[in-house]
Amino acid sequence: MKLLESATIGKMELKNRVIMEPMCMYSATDHDGIPTHFHRAHYTSRAIGQVGLIIVEATGVVPEGRITDDCLGLWNDKQMTAFKDLVESVHSQGSKIAIQLNHAGRKCTAVDGVDEIFAPSAIAYNEDYRKPTELSKDQIKEVVQAFQDAAKRANEAGFDALEIHAAHGYLLSEFMSPVSNQRTDEYADASIIIKEVIDAIRVVWPSEKPILIRVSATDYEDQGLNTDLTIKILEPIKDSVDIINVSTGGITPTPPHQIFPGYQVEHALKIKDALQMPVVACGLLGSHDLASYLLESNQVDFIGLARPLLKNPHWVVDFAKARRKSEFIPRQYERGFK
Repeated sequence: MKLLESATIGKMELKNRVIMEPMCMYSATDHDGIPTHFHRAHYTSRAIGQVGLIIVEATGVVPEGRITDDCLGLWNDKQMTAFKDLVESVHSQGSKIAIQLNHAGRKCTAVDGVDEIFAPSAIAYNEDYRKPTELSKDQIKEVVQAFQDAAKRANEAGFDALEIHAAHGYLLSEFMSPVSNQRTDEYADASIIIKEVIDAIRVVWPSEKPILIRVSATDYEDQGLNTDLTIKILEPIKDSVDIINVSTGGITPTPPHQIFPGYQVEHALKIKDALQMPVVACGLLGSHDLASYLLESNQVDFIGLARPLLKNPHWVVDFAKARRKSEFIPRQYERGFK
């Protein structure tokens, strides 16, 4: 029963193969990027629910790296101190915890302390968004430094793993897509900046702690990113990360052509086979049977859940109970599962 079996990502051992995907909660108060009592309760409850790895929502590496004014940040030590408490709370309930570091790029809607937003090219997300400034090479180096600084703080806060957000139309994703990256210098190749970010993080990030990268395998645009191009971009950096978290979309408002349970799995499987890398699959995988089938058939290595865990923090416990694995039920809640 692979879903409930222990597994490793790099050198990190997890008690099962269920990963809570990052989901923005838009709940940082006072626009300060600091996690609150809500965040502690939210993430710790999923640890009580036996999720193997919990990934904290997209966290800005600079003020303009936030998606909104109410998103989390990790560009100062006050934020780091608050994250320590969150990490300790999750650890106390037996789960591992990672943080997703992000730069929102042209999709930044924050205004507090943000006078200008940036992107690979000066192309707005749509008519409702601000037009970004094209990053200069010196500014790209500043972005790379910001990721490194945030990673150092994440380690000091005690996080077990780190995920680089290169999906859903944010800055690194924007470098990957022909829709948003029309540069003529070396950064027309997205693998350059992604490798620079990873290499910078590796300097301050312990080797025993894994690095994940989340990508959107396709833009759902005729002239946009597709799975083959994603594989080409990831090829030069595959030995620098431990696992690839495969999602889709976000570079434009265009929705997926079809949405059905497991609709993103084909992209994860193609990337897994091409790069010979472990993958996390996500996208309407809330069915216990479907999630188990994907693991047992070796199509994917880990199951990423988002909305199913919003609806039911005890998704893993319910799975265990249905399969008579009572050892996964927290003793404090045993009466609720009799």
